[in-house]
Amino acid sequence: MTSELLYFDDLKVGDTFSSGTETVSAEAIQRFAREFDPQPFHLDDEAARTTMFGGLAASGWHTAAITMRLLVSGGPRLANGIVGAGGEIEWKVPTRPGDVLHVESEVIELTPSRSRPDRGLAVLRSKTITQRGDVVQVLTARLMVARRAA
Repeated sequence: MTSELLYFDDLKVGDTFSSGTETVSAEAIQRFAREFDPQPFHLDDEAARTTMFGGLAASGWHTAAITMRLLVSGGPRLANGIVGAGGEIEWKVPTRPGDVLHVESEVIELTPSRSRPDRGLAVLRSKTITQRGDVVQVLTARLMVARRAA
């Protein structure tokens, strides 16, 4: 990852970025679930064993929040920050206690704004991956990215 700020004009389709890592604990899964997604398979390992998850699983929204933190702290350093303009999210397999997550992102589309010459739209596909290589989430995000001043 570059330490310099990236503007729309600096990006190319095919550019890739990798984040640092974050280890997910059972306590963090349960803490997030208590506040935002209080379902048994996120709160209690024993109860989760009787569900389709077969054990404690992080909320997909928890995985999304971790992904966002990893993108902000170690993904592409976009000049105006990571400003979403929509997207699609897929949860492939559950995030489990002990998983060590990192994010690999690729620029898949770039469109300069026709009405706002100070910005463009970048589409990034970000895969959140465990230490085993399992893809737990795919986020395809449309991001507003500042252009360099003329």
